[in-house]
Amino acid sequence: MNVTFLGATKTVTGSNFLVEGAGKKFLVDCGMYQGSAADEFENEAPFLFNVDEIDFVLLTHAHIDHSGRIPKLYNEGYRKQVIATKATCDLCSIMLPDSGHIQEMEVEWKNRKRERKGENPLPPLYTAEDAARSLEIFRPVQYDEIVDIDENIKVRFNDAGHMLGSSIIEVWITENEETKKIVFTGDLGNNDIPLLSPPTMISDADYLIMESTYGNRLHMKNDDKAEIFLNIVYETLEKGGTVVIPSFAVGRTQEILYELNRIKEVKHDEEFYKKYQKLMSIPVYVDSPLAISATEIFKENMNLFNEETQEIINAGDNPLEFSGLKFTRTADESKELNASEESSIIISASGMCEVGRIKHHLKHHLWDPNSTILFVGYQAPGTLGRKLVDGEKKVKIFGEEIAVNARIEYIEGYSGHADQEWLMNFVYSFTYPPKHIFLVHGEPEGQVVLKQKLEENTEIPITIPDFGEKYELGKDIEMVGKTEDKARERYLKLEVLERMNTLKEELEDMSTIVKEEYLQKNTTDADIIRIKERLKELESQIVKIVENK
Repeated sequence: MNVTFLGATKTVTGSNFLVEGAGKKFLVDCGMYQGSAADEFENEAPFLFNVDEIDFVLLTHAHIDHSGRIPKLYNEGYRKQVIATKATCDLCSIMLPDSGHIQEMEVEWKNRKRERKGENPLPPLYTAEDAARSLEIFRPVQYDEIVDIDENIKVRFNDAGHMLGSSIIEVWITENEETKKIVFTGDLGNNDIPLLSPPTMISDADYLIMESTYGNRLHMKNDDKAEIFLNIVYETLEKGGTVVIPSFAVGRTQEILYELNRIKEVKHDEEFYKKYQKLMSIPVYVDSPLAISATEIFKENMNLFNEETQEIINAGDNPLEFSGLKFTRTADESKELNASEESSIIISASGMCEVGRIKHHLKHHLWDPNSTILFVGYQAPGTLGRKLVDGEKKVKIFGEEIAVNARIEYIEGYSGHADQEWLMNFVYSFTYPPKHIFLVHGEPEGQVVLKQKLEENTEIPITIPDFGEKYELGKDIEMVGKTEDKARERYLKLEVLERMNTLKEELEDMSTIVKEEYLQKNTTDADIIRIKERLKELESQIVKIVENK
């Protein structure tokens, strides 16, 4: 049995693993790269396997960094099964066409620029229609159901507690009359995520391929984050500001709605009640058509919620509904939110601020010192969300430079990923521990910390694979080859050219700003000297690049 790592290697995006065993080749996940320009170029690169040779696909969950290239796979002729839980299939039915729509919008914007330069237009990675067609190959299964692929391969999907329908996948492969078991965690949940059950503990495995997003971090406890959330919202509303929450349309949005509905149960003192009443007196807008559709799918799959939530539902209280909750479906309704002067909470996708309506809300509120941008999920390097969390004072949105005057907050405890403690607990829970663990879906620094901690406490050998590495899973774990990505160099060159074009535009903007704002009569000599020194530093950096130093 061999596994080739074709995504989510030393990064948290683009999950894709090729497994060969018992005469079959299959994929676990086929995700898009999201975040930096270099990552996104990878989406357009050819697959590093023969699509015609793939016998089936196992999908851990619906998030686009795990499912987003399935329509591309379909467009290249793949017509065999994509096996996933029913809830994952339901969510993919809205998320993949939405992703296709985003591809169309993104390439339309790029093509307008290319047309002005006299360049030929580019096609989208896939369209919404392509994505909708790809849904015909999805096969829904239930948690805990043994799925016989053939006489030598069987699989089982277990609740991963990360999002609705997310799965830990067990795969049994029999070769030469010997059965080996490999487990793919997908993304493991944070164990106390509102609505969802905790991740299933697996009793045994020969090999474990495990996510490591928060391999060096611990989350705050649930009660703490609820109170912090309320305090941030209350303080913003008291100033007459608006709270903008960039949220992943599927998963985090529904959890925030649940938290808003249940927050009154946390405490009962007078001060808390005053803040809660303030929160409940203002409108909460969910401004994302995808999030609205996803919320409906959540309502249709309430049997997957945890026991506490099901008891609440049976008592007649829908945790996804409360007074003041409003949904905005149309673009006009979304625009009206930014024209309003009333304080409110706006929950809008995307969670990393890269695409969608959230960019319009940021453009209208980032400059306002009375407003707050509240992040509740992981922000990948290179994204607008990460830049804001890291403290950048000016950002570009739709080509316009925006000053960041708003309060920026990040409540990490809302993450859908297990932290270091629960990643460790997942490994400890094995009755018969794996012989070897591969760490994927994490940034290198966190992976190294988790690797060291696991080796110290379990003595299980750990590997952090590089992109394209192929391992033979036998008595000894051996790297038997590395798939060469011949397109990677080309796409890296394209990224450099793209960055050059961006830099050119930014230099033009900077020239205008310096002339119009800094070189006016009221500018002090000290300000002009400071600008001069910074321009000299920039000039020095450009010279170093030109001279290749």
